[in-house]
Amino acid sequence: MQADYDSIANAISIAVADDQHADRSDEVHPRAVVALQDQRPVEVQLLYPDLGISEPLAAVADRYGLDYEALAAAAQSALAAPDRVISLEVAARSAA
Repeated sequence: MQADYDSIANAISIAVADDQHADRSDEVHPRAVVALQDQRPVEVQLLYPDLGISEPLAAVADRYGLDYEALAAAAQSALAAPDRVISLEVAARSAA
């Protein structure tokens, strides 16, 4: 997973699929847009993250069955290192 916070645009882009191109988008929340390829999410765009990331990312995770904690970790990492691409490896939860 890769994320990038564009400080000028005040937006975070989170790539959830490698080397995929979107054929349409879905506005899941007034501040969250999901780019889709064949109905599967390939990128999440979070607008105005300074207003909070929890609500829009929860809406995205709920609608598309994505890992909310992974999306939040990617967004927080991008915010911590603005204007640079952050790569994040998220493993599946281990069975307890």
